[in-house]
Amino acid sequence: MNKFTTLSGIAAPMPLINIDTDMIIPKQFLKTIKRSGLGVNLFDEMRYDDDRNEIPDFVLNKPQYREAQILVAGDNFGCGSSREHAPWAIADFGITCVIAPSFADIFYNNCFKNGILPIVLPQEQVDVLMKDAEKGANARIEVDLENQNITSSDGDTFTFEVDAFKKHCLMNGLDDIGLTMEKAASIDTFEAAAEQSRPWV
Repeated sequence: MNKFTTLSGIAAPMPLINIDTDMIIPKQFLKTIKRSGLGVNLFDEMRYDDDRNEIPDFVLNKPQYREAQILVAGDNFGCGSSREHAPWAIADFGITCVIAPSFADIFYNNCFKNGILPIVLPQEQVDVLMKDAEKGANARIEVDLENQNITSSDGDTFTFEVDAFKKHCLMNGLDDIGLTMEKAASIDTFEAAAEQSRPWV
């Protein structure tokens, strides 16, 4: 998992509320167990028409947002079923930070496990960043995880809260496997001792 420390990126505005995981990645794309390749189907039903042509008005199809790394969204983002494919699709598209007034709990926690920083801010602050994102590719938002602040292209700065352990994992690029591997030496020592004391196992 890539480390997340600071990010300066284009933010795509998506002011819809209650964006659920089926909107993020529809159920027909859940057959894979790979984390890669799902970005093309992110928000599939909103991005494409019935003939698989891009819908020009959808935000991520607009030229200025094709390289977006930040998503500014409405309340209750990631609600619905608990599919981990949702953060997989977001990350595979290239978005590594989602800012919203609130998130569904399971989706929120899954983001951290997949290298995405979900940031909760009061609605009025999200509104400022949403307006900033509407400026397009010329407006870059700065996200500083270490100092826990966001700076708009106009210089407005907002602080955010994040769990210390989750912050540590993101800043060091540690998913669940990475956390386990941090203890590799202790695990090896335990297994060696267990093999000597119980060779029949």
